Amino acid sequence: MSGAGSSAGKAGSTGGTGSTNDAAGGGGPAPAGPIPGGGPAPAAPDARRGPVVAALMLGMALAALDGTIVSTAVPQIVGDLGGFAVFSWLFSGYLLAVTVTLPVYGKLSDTFGRKPVLIAGIALFLLGSLLCACAWNMASLIAFRIVQGLGGGAIQGTVQTIAADLYPLKERPKIQAKLSTVWAVSAVAGPAVGGLLAAYADWRWIFLINLPVGAIALWLIVRHLREPARPGAKDRPAPRIDWAGALAVFACGGLLLFALVQGGVAWPWLSAPSLALFGGSALLAALTVVIERRAAEPVIPGWVWRRRTIAAVNLALGALGLLMVAPTVFLPTYAQAVLGLGPIAAGFVMSVMTLSWPLSAALSQHAYTRIGFRLTAIIGISCSTLILLAFPLLPFPGAAWQPALIMLLLGAALGLFQLPLIVGVQSTVGYAERGTTTASVLFCRQVGQSVGAALFGAIANATLASRLAAAPDGIRHGLPGDLDSVSHALADPGSLTTEAADYLRRAVDTAVDHVYVGAAVAGFLALLALVFVAPRRFPVITEETPSD
Repeated sequence: MSGAGSSAGKAGSTGGTGSTNDAAGGGGPAPAGPIPGGGPAPAAPDARRGPVVAALMLGMALAALDGTIVSTAVPQIVGDLGGFAVFSWLFSGYLLAVTVTLPVYGKLSDTFGRKPVLIAGIALFLLGSLLCACAWNMASLIAFRIVQGLGGGAIQGTVQTIAADLYPLKERPKIQAKLSTVWAVSAVAGPAVGGLLAAYADWRWIFLINLPVGAIALWLIVRHLREPARPGAKDRPAPRIDWAGALAVFACGGLLLFALVQGGVAWPWLSAPSLALFGGSALLAALTVVIERRAAEPVIPGWVWRRRTIAAVNLALGALGLLMVAPTVFLPTYAQAVLGLGPIAAGFVMSVMTLSWPLSAALSQHAYTRIGFRLTAIIGISCSTLILLAFPLLPFPGAAWQPALIMLLLGAALGLFQLPLIVGVQSTVGYAERGTTTASVLFCRQVGQSVGAALFGAIANATLASRLAAAPDGIRHGLPGDLDSVSHALADPGSLTTEAADYLRRAVDTAVDHVYVGAAVAGFLALLALVFVAPRRFPVITEETPSD
C-alpha cells in the first residue's frame, strides 16, 4: 500500500478530479461543483493492497461471526453462568454499543486517519473477547460484550471506508463482493462452529478463537496499510474533537435503543417506563442537534442530511435494516414452528439468501455502470418488495423449498439494491468525508434494524394474541400467549393435542405473514426515498489514476 501513500497525497487538491455522472456510461454529467472533502484518495496497485484486503476480510470476519457463533452457545452459557432472564442482552448490549459508536468512529477516521481507528477497534474487540472468556457471571459477560461492541463499531465502519479508499469506482464491486462473501460464509459457518466449540470444547473458546484471527489482522494492518499524506496538514491547526457531541450521540442512541429493546418485553409499550425512555431520547436528540450545530467539527455534520444523495441513501438503508428483521428473526421461527424443521434445516432455509446476495452484488456493476446507481437500486428494491409480498401467498403448511426459494430470490434482489447505494454514496464524497458518510449509512441501517425488531415483534405478538383469543373453546385452555412460548410448545408434541398444535401453527403462520407484509411496506418506503429524495444521477467524483 505504499503506492497509495505517495500518490494519494494529492487527494486534497482539485487537480485530476472532478464531478461526473453517477456511473460510467450512465448518461450526461451531474451538475458540476466543488468537490466535497477535497477529492478522493487514489487506489493502490493490486500487489500492494492484497495484504490489506486480507486484513480487512479477517477484521470483518470478527464482526460477522460474532452474533452467529455466540447464538448457538447460549444454552451452554446460561447453564454455566445462569442469568436466563437477561441473556438476550448478550446480543442487545453488543448491538447497542456498535450502533451508537459508528458515527463517532466515522468522524474520527476522517479526522485522524483510518489506520489508528481500525487498530484501536480491533484491539478493543480482542480485549473484549479475552474478558468475555474470563467472565464469571452473566452480568460480567454482558458488560464485556459491550466492550466487544465498542470495538465492533470501529471495525464495521472503518473496514467499509478503507475498502472504498483502496479501489477506484470501477473496481469497487470486487472488494465489496469479497466482504459480502465474508458475511455469507459467517452466516453459514458461524452456527456450526459455535455449536461444535460449545459441545466438544467449552463455550469460552468461541471468544478465545477471535484472538489469533484478530492478531493476524492487526499485524497486516500495522505492516502494510499506508495512508495518504494530507496536503497542508502541517499548517492546519490541531483537530478538535467534539466530545460533547460524541457524548450526546452516545446518550441519545443508547437510550433510544434501550427503549426499543426493552419495550414490549420488560414492560408494555404504553407504560410509564417506555414513555419516559422515548421522551428522554427525543429530548436528547434535540440537544444533540443543538450541540452539533455549534460544534466546530461535529460528529454528525449537517451536510450528511443536507446533501440529497447521502440523505436518500441513509433513508433507504434505514428501511433495509427494518426490512431485514423479517427473514433474519422470524423466518427461523416459521420454519421450525410451521414447517416442523429442525434448527439446522431452519437455518439453511434462511441462509440461502446469503448465497445469492454476494453473487448479485458482484454482478450489479454491470447494471449500474449502464443505467446508474439510483435506477439499479430502484429495480432491486422493487423486486424485493414484490418478493416479500409473495411470502403470505405460500400454502399452509407448505414445503421447505418454497420459503427457501423466496429467500434465494430476495437475496438476489437485495444485492442489486444495497451495493449500488453504498458504492454510489461513497463515490460522491472525497477521502476526508468518506468515513463520516459510510458511518452514517451503517448507523441508519443499524437503527432501522432495532426499530424493525421492536415494531415487527409487536405486530407478531398482537396477531398471535388476537388469534389465540379467538381460539375455539375446546382448544383455548393451555394455549401459550406469545411467539417464544408458542415455539416451545410446538417443540414439545406431548404438551398439545393435535387440534391445538395445528391451530398454533396456523396462528404463527398468520403472524409471520403479517411481519412480511410489514417488511414489504419498509421496502416501499425505501423505494419512495429513492424516487423522491435521491437525485436522478449521483454526483460521482472522478478519481485519479493509481500510480506506483
